[in-house]
Amino acid sequence: MKKLLLLTASIMITLGLAACSSSNDTEKKDANETTTTPKVDVKKELVKFYNELGNKINAEDADLNAYIAKATAEDAKPEDLPTPEEKTAASEAAAAVASELSNVTIPEGLKDQKADLEAAVKDFAAAYTEKAEELKKDAPNLDAGTETFASGEEKLGKVFESAKLFAPSLDKQVN
Repeated sequence: MKKLLLLTASIMITLGLAACSSSNDTEKKDANETTTTPKVDVKKELVKFYNELGNKINAEDADLNAYIAKATAEDAKPEDLPTPEEKTAASEAAAAVASELSNVTIPEGLKDQKADLEAAVKDFAAAYTEKAEELKKDAPNLDAGTETFASGEEKLGKVFESAKLFAPSLDKQVN
């Protein structure tokens, strides 16, 4: 009788362990599938990309911003206007920003938005190139560069809106 009881208990324990181990295998397979295809938070990636883009521009455009502030100041006295050296520094800063923007890569997590983001960045780079060239003239007019920049902002805004985010203003972040 004891042997029969012991045999029954052994069988029950074996069946219980077998059932537990097969469900663990299923859970492990599910966990592996989850880790191999991570879900990308597009909103978070877009905001991160936007911030990095602004930081790259701000790292190079201080002289350009200083020039624009002086050149557009209302009631500025002639001695308060930008000097030729400041104009040259502004042109070099704009060219440096354009160069920096031409090296921007779109993160892998934004592959579905890559073409639109590249078009926006291309406009931003073109805007700074236009400003750099215009600043080499005696009487620079930065309106064309400003329009090209606005075109890039519009394209960037559409990408953000498609992700159900508010369109950002890169102009406010970098100026």
